[in-house]
Amino acid sequence: MTFLLLNMSQSKHHIYLSALGLIRNNPSFSTGTVWGKNSGREKVDIYSPIDNEYLASVELATEPEYEVILDKAQQAFEYWRSIPAPKRGEIIRQIGNAFRENKQALGELITIETGKILQEGLGEVQEIIDICDFAVGLSRQLYGLTMHSERKEHRMYEQYHPLGITGIISAFNFPAAVWAWNAILAAVCGNVTVWKPSEKTPLTAIACMKIMEEVITANDLPEGLFNLLIGDYKLGEKMSRDHRIPLISATGSTNMGKQVAQAVGSRLGKSILELGGNNAVIITANAEQELALKAVVFGAVGTAGQRCTTIRRVIVHEDIYDKMKNSLVAAYQKLRIGNPMNKETHVGPLIDESAKIAFYEALEEVKKEGGNILYGGTDIDNNSLKGNYVIPAIVEVENNYVTVQKETFAPILYLIKYKGDIEEAIKIQNSVKQGLSSAVFTTNLTEAETFLSSLGSDCGIANVN
Repeated sequence: MTFLLLNMSQSKHHIYLSALGLIRNNPSFSTGTVWGKNSGREKVDIYSPIDNEYLASVELATEPEYEVILDKAQQAFEYWRSIPAPKRGEIIRQIGNAFRENKQALGELITIETGKILQEGLGEVQEIIDICDFAVGLSRQLYGLTMHSERKEHRMYEQYHPLGITGIISAFNFPAAVWAWNAILAAVCGNVTVWKPSEKTPLTAIACMKIMEEVITANDLPEGLFNLLIGDYKLGEKMSRDHRIPLISATGSTNMGKQVAQAVGSRLGKSILELGGNNAVIITANAEQELALKAVVFGAVGTAGQRCTTIRRVIVHEDIYDKMKNSLVAAYQKLRIGNPMNKETHVGPLIDESAKIAFYEALEEVKKEGGNILYGGTDIDNNSLKGNYVIPAIVEVENNYVTVQKETFAPILYLIKYKGDIEEAIKIQNSVKQGLSSAVFTTNLTEAETFLSSLGSDCGIANVN
């Protein structure tokens, strides 16, 4: 896919945007290949967290445009639901190939817009490719069951049918992958999608739509199969209340998820919610410590601590606590913080100034509760870095601190000591309201099996080593 380079007001980042067809002022919606018209109305300006330099602007969708999108989606569903699943899979195969061809360009754009390191940006595009590959296989495996009936000469069977319009509300930290996980699986099952990306990272969403244009055109597909709407939280609220959208899949904070669940539930709709996590890693006295150290550091500082699965708490047995504490501090001291486009960088910037404020506020609160900052928690002493950079922090705490019980979407690692058997560590891990991801590091089979059992981790994801 080739686009003309466009004047992006001399931004040094313009090459990454124009390579994927983005312009200085971008429209508020797309139905596939048809885009809204720029009208000079309310818009949001997007700045790169790398250096706070202006990237581009995006207009916000209006009420009439919202109705256009919903009408197109409903019309497209009537067509798409009747297409055999393997033929839908063929379209998805072509979409996957389109993202393969644009992996480098899209990965670079993700890094420019979110601040995550380039390897993570490229990895996110690979997630899109992988889910497309998975969906192609799924298109020939949408099985149902047949059951014996107590009625004579009677057959019972189950058959899956598409729901209709799937609404997707995605967060800034994974501006492409979360959409793909939802949209691609929805499409192969016969559904159409309406996507509201985070207003902090809409440029990646626009680029994803641009990448799919050739596939839609080449296969003479109707408008409305994959739709994009740019807007703030009010748009998400509107989608959640809309009875024409039977399923809303929302990714974001726990507070956001509660609002979506209430709105969708009030109309007896369906919702898929992927929300916050206060994720813990348990390191027992039987752990392979070097393996645990590498995993904790990567899990705690990757995406600058802005993943839902970021490690927030590490619970270490008293017998190895001091050694692990010293090893973590030494590892953090070696972290290379800086421009995420540099392949040598480990940690990029936070998404914006408000994220930095939340980082510092959490550290101040935990200090008041008795927390001891072992390392980090300050700005970068480098005048050449103009973006939203901080030094990731390690803090010794007690698990019952109010601050520790909450999720702070920033690179703060809380270090907690435990005594006794693994049951005590599991109790500490489970004593928060959030329950997303967890892990234990141990070479003891009994400890590992206890962690994975019904008496163990209460999280949806439980890893061993």
